[in-house]
Amino acid sequence: MSSTPKPGQAEGKWTFVTSHLVVLLCLAEDPTIRITDVAERAGITHRAVQGIVADLVNAGYVNRTRVGRRNQYQINPELPLRHLEVQHHRLGELLAALSPPSQQDLGRPNHVQENS
Repeated sequence: MSSTPKPGQAEGKWTFVTSHLVVLLCLAEDPTIRITDVAERAGITHRAVQGIVADLVNAGYVNRTRVGRRNQYQINPELPLRHLEVQHHRLGELLAALSPPSQQDLGRPNHVQENS
């Protein structure tokens, strides 16, 4: 007997996004987030998050700066995506597409016309 997944929970063992993307989204949303909090949100181990952050830093997608006892993360949105099929897109495009509306580019033109 199979159970019905809760809203927001994936059914089965696969998803459309990788753990690398989930970690990246967490860092983009909160540049001062703790690795422990990323692990909890991503549903992976603390050690896995550390490895993913190291991958992202080594590839240049993330800059990590020590501020006091915490790390601060800065995303490099200009780098291309890594897969051959989507390498013509930039990381910033993906993050913008997956960001909550309140975090999307506020400078985008408003398509509502005013009556004059």
